[in-house]
Amino acid sequence: MPTFNYVALELRTGVEVSRTLKAVTEAEAIGALMKRDLLVVSIKQKLDKKGRTAGGRVSTKDLVLFTRQFATMVDAGMAMLPCLNGLAKQTKSKLMRDVIKDICARIERGDSLSDALASHPRVFDKLYLCMIVAGEKAGLLPEVLSRLATYMENAARLQHKVKSALMYPTVVSVVALSITILLLVKVVPIFGDIFDSFKGKLPAPTRFLLVVSNFVQAWLIPILFAIGGTVYAWFFFIKTRFGRALWDSLRIKLPVFGEIAHCICLARFSRTFSSLLRSGVPILSVMETASKVCVNVVMQKAVDTASEDIERGEGISDSLAKHPVFPDMMIRMMSAGEQTGRIDEMMERVADHLDEEIETTLSGLTSMIEPILIVFLGVVIGGIVICMFLPLFKLSSLVGGNR
Repeated sequence: MPTFNYVALELRTGVEVSRTLKAVTEAEAIGALMKRDLLVVSIKQKLDKKGRTAGGRVSTKDLVLFTRQFATMVDAGMAMLPCLNGLAKQTKSKLMRDVIKDICARIERGDSLSDALASHPRVFDKLYLCMIVAGEKAGLLPEVLSRLATYMENAARLQHKVKSALMYPTVVSVVALSITILLLVKVVPIFGDIFDSFKGKLPAPTRFLLVVSNFVQAWLIPILFAIGGTVYAWFFFIKTRFGRALWDSLRIKLPVFGEIAHCICLARFSRTFSSLLRSGVPILSVMETASKVCVNVVMQKAVDTASEDIERGEGISDSLAKHPVFPDMMIRMMSAGEQTGRIDEMMERVADHLDEEIETTLSGLTSMIEPILIVFLGVVIGGIVICMFLPLFKLSSLVGGNR
């Protein structure tokens, strides 16, 4: 159940109190405080740094489903409150249900839809709010909601494809590393004890494997702590302003993976730009919001600088062309869109092209990684097995040396 921070005055004493209260909606929380003879001065739902409310986190799937169904019902001519109440009853997510109920309560008090959504910034981001505001002003709310749902579906589909492509090599690598450590820590020492009983000279690969096994046994815990500490330090470093800027400037230059990361940033920028501009959002607000959805600091700085140039009267394509992070293809398409007055359509085509390019690169990457992993498994694990069985091929000489 959501938790609310509130400041209220006791009607009897006039003393100001500041505490927390659990309630399904903000309206329910205010009603409970009024029953305690408390006059609410301010109240706000408690959120953590990661954007989760006290009840959990709204998934992208639930948000997309809500937006798509809301758009369909509003487009069919249904009133807003019955639409929201119906969506609250049928959603399976308890947190989403609580959010929708709170939105209903705010609209009943006279708030607009955009103001009600703005009270949940961790659920509805700035892109969502900008498009809703533009839809309300232009009277195109159903169309804007439909565009929003399509945008989120495309973004979720792209994210799923990237995760799926990286999941296989990650799982295989972890399994291979775990098997290697298990062999070195548990299996190789058993063979080592058997070979020691022969008192013979072991082959060089076997001796090297036993040295590695002894080292891993003695230093396994420190090694794991060192790896964990290094990973923690790296993630802490890239969260700093300097570390984030350095990492973002480097990762888009990496082979293959950098190309994918760069295309993802460009695709998000292009699709956001197209969706906002088509919904009637002013160009400077479009640039501001599109900058925030870019997950790369280098691109964010480029967009912010271009926004300043646009504000001074320069063209959009000319402003972005000054920054090499934007490819010539995008600039040419944007310039053509400016000349024909269809820049939103051009940017949507750019986003579609980039999505296809990402899918092609991911498919090629997956095809390339599979044989590399197979070779790795064969060389490492197969090498360990061969090293353990080499002395058995010379068993007679080992036994003879023991005699």
